Amino acid sequence: MKICILGAGSLGCAIGGVLTEAGHEVWLVNRGQAHVDAMREHGLLMRENGIDRVVTVRATTNCQQIANASGVMDLIIVLVKSFHTRAAIEPATCIVGAHTVVLSLQNGLGHEDVLAEVVGRNKLLAGKTYVGGQVIAPGQITLGYRGKDTHIGELDGSLSERVQGIAAVFNAAGLETFVSRNIMGTIWDKLLVNVATGALSGITGLPYGLLYQVSEVEACAVAAVTEAMAVARASGIELLTIDPRAPWVKAGAGLAFEFKASMLQSLDKGSITEIDFVNGAVVAQGLKYGIPTPVNQTLVACMKGIERGLIN
Repeated sequence: MKICILGAGSLGCAIGGVLTEAGHEVWLVNRGQAHVDAMREHGLLMRENGIDRVVTVRATTNCQQIANASGVMDLIIVLVKSFHTRAAIEPATCIVGAHTVVLSLQNGLGHEDVLAEVVGRNKLLAGKTYVGGQVIAPGQITLGYRGKDTHIGELDGSLSERVQGIAAVFNAAGLETFVSRNIMGTIWDKLLVNVATGALSGITGLPYGLLYQVSEVEACAVAAVTEAMAVARASGIELLTIDPRAPWVKAGAGLAFEFKASMLQSLDKGSITEIDFVNGAVVAQGLKYGIPTPVNQTLVACMKGIERGLIN
């Protein structure tokens, strides 16, 4: 299968590297020239449980090079930050053909609407993944994917041949993948995991190992998830999550002590975070349906303050 990872940062390289090892033609697209150059020259170094392995990958900063070299893709996996969705997919139309599938595995809510405006809703699959990755240097990542499930689905809940085929490709590569007939519920279930740890890791500056040693942090996480679950129910979402502590437990399961949530990784790079699409989405939906979200509002305010400090 010809696959493009649109947004080959930590998570994109983790998934792309594993799919490359499985024998697929995978293109890793990243705006960072140093990261791309390192992968081209030395391959992608993937560190798993302290053991390094290097994979020869195809890496580029632009999709036109992919179009020139290989034509249209069978699958485009979108993993750019939420606020870069439109800017990333518009130049990628040169590798979208009649049968290309576009799969968003991004954090948060609302990406499918943006993608649909560019490539058409009929090409879209939605999904969420619990695979973890972290860039440790240009062309080098740590990854955690064993036992970390991925869920994908058609927006209408159908069990199409294409979604089952992509799940089969992922599973054969070792990426445990399930087809969901309730993908919006699945998206909200993943959102709860991001609500539990993303902002708290960013605000405290703590990696997962230290974050999980603070009981007050856990209590705050569970409170934020409880609010989000109430908002989801009010908006008619069918959640699989029942226990508000479960997303907190799931977020850190199997990850290395030093692993950092994506929001903290963004702050470490001097970048803004996806707070508006995670805790901020909970607040926005809460206002829409009249559900109070004071804990999430506080987390958003704290993160916005930190982001403001990065600008000055």
